[in-house]
Amino acid sequence: MSDDEGLMRENAALVALLNTIDRKRDSWSSIAETVERNGSALKVLMHEIDPRNNPLYDDEDPDDFENGEPTLFDDRDIPVSRARAAELESAFDAALDEVDSWERRGLDFVSVLDDRYPNRLRQVVDMPPFLFAEGRMVQDELGVSVVGSRKADAESLKFAQDTASMLVSCGFAVIAGLASGIDTAAHVRALEEGGRTVAFIGTGITKRYPRENGTLQDRIGRDGLVLSQFWPDQGPTKYTFPMRNASMSGYGVATVVVQASEHSGTRIQARQAQQHGRPVILRDTVADGTEWGRKLASRPGVCVASTVDDVKARLHDLLGMGRALEESVDMLLSAGASRSNDQ
Repeated sequence: MSDDEGLMRENAALVALLNTIDRKRDSWSSIAETVERNGSALKVLMHEIDPRNNPLYDDEDPDDFENGEPTLFDDRDIPVSRARAAELESAFDAALDEVDSWERRGLDFVSVLDDRYPNRLRQVVDMPPFLFAEGRMVQDELGVSVVGSRKADAESLKFAQDTASMLVSCGFAVIAGLASGIDTAAHVRALEEGGRTVAFIGTGITKRYPRENGTLQDRIGRDGLVLSQFWPDQGPTKYTFPMRNASMSGYGVATVVVQASEHSGTRIQARQAQQHGRPVILRDTVADGTEWGRKLASRPGVCVASTVDDVKARLHDLLGMGRALEESVDMLLSAGASRSNDQ
């Protein structure tokens, strides 16, 4: 069996597990964590079908290593009913066809078992079990989220644009959620500056939402990267956008909140970024104008900026980069210019 065939079967096993999830016991993130820890979705699937003959081991439980003998993982699942086993086996057969159909449709399915899966997302407790990707994936890239209101005022839109310009000039990828307002302003300016932008969308990869950003999504898919953690044809819901915000936070190295109201969904990403241990930079209007912003501003790893220069300085301070980052970027730019001149 080739590596590609092996990965396809692993991906199908993961899809089967997700499609037959027992929500009283598991979540998508817990399945992703179990699969990654054991290094195989097939192994986890076989455990679910016949746990007595296909044990898993919990490598995080010290008791599992007493006397050098690991114990069975999740013993309470023994035995599995025949109906449950048949459901899982049928789900795997269906998933094989489904994964094959995605490949024939030209959809790029990147699971936690794929080497291309973003390393930073592996570090967060709510990591998605898979991503659908359009564009070029870059492992361990330095990306900063620029987020804010869909109904942004002109001053905030300019702040987002100028922040995106600054990030591109410093060698950061600009991450946003392809929403109207702040997200769109950041994406567009990054593209205009010749920089890289990454869009985390709150729908399936085949959807275009909002509709007016369809052309922009296509361009980001060509020149940057579009990522979705949902089934390909999933439409927008009130749950998908907070989930994508969590992934944006986990993927990037920091989050800049440009504009947000008291009940804005943007506050979700700000809180999640802080929980993920990612630096958060609140524009002063957010820190002063919202109760949640005032509370968040006092927490470790969170700071306030009133200008784009402040954002740049805070990023360098929070990420421990300072002048070293600027010098590295200058060296990369100089090397690129030299190669261009030599051609």
